[in-house]
Amino acid sequence: MPSRRTAIGIMALGLIAATTTYSLAQSSKGNTMTASTTTQEIAFPINDHVPAGYQQVGQRPVTVDGEAARLARYERADSRNTGFGGEHFSTVIAENGRLKGFARIDLDLVGRDLPSREEAQAIAMDFLQKQAPDLLPGMKLNWVDPHDEPLRVTRNGKTENVTLTGMKVKMRNTADGRWFWVIVGADRKVMVFERDIHWISFPGHRGTEKWLHDSWLVENGHSLRAA
Repeated sequence: MPSRRTAIGIMALGLIAATTTYSLAQSSKGNTMTASTTTQEIAFPINDHVPAGYQQVGQRPVTVDGEAARLARYERADSRNTGFGGEHFSTVIAENGRLKGFARIDLDLVGRDLPSREEAQAIAMDFLQKQAPDLLPGMKLNWVDPHDEPLRVTRNGKTENVTLTGMKVKMRNTADGRWFWVIVGADRKVMVFERDIHWISFPGHRGTEKWLHDSWLVENGHSLRAA
């Protein structure tokens, strides 16, 4: 097996993606996520990425490294494995329309064969060309390796924790020193994307908020819906 975290070099691509728009609701609820509709135009084609059978259950304003953004969460319409730790599709989009990241945590991706490192890298590059082309000129590929995400599921009336694994393509933007990555799922589609991640070298931990991570939301007392 190839050694982990092998630097592969710097790749440059100068492609500009076409964008489409959708309406993202504004909310005055502060730190709670509320389901509502209309007003802000965003350049991320959300409908191309929301899994079939999912519906929005909430949204809320957030701050990412001091920048205003909005977190939106979608869960299965059939209510399978809803709530923190369960199946969901979540997005973080900056106030200026830039996609900061999304996560697709889906039970249907568990226990299936992953793409090869080469295949995952090709899928990641295609995604970046379309959704974040500004990251490519200064991109340095750090490593490609399997990555696990936790998932809570209920089967036959019993709750259990399973592991959702994808192939993570981790990269650094040499222009600003920040990290970004694409995790490709077993269905050969992007499962997780995060960008502009600030890392604190000492004592060695992530500085950027983890709005796409349920465990972090729970630890910091953030709710999904209005009380």
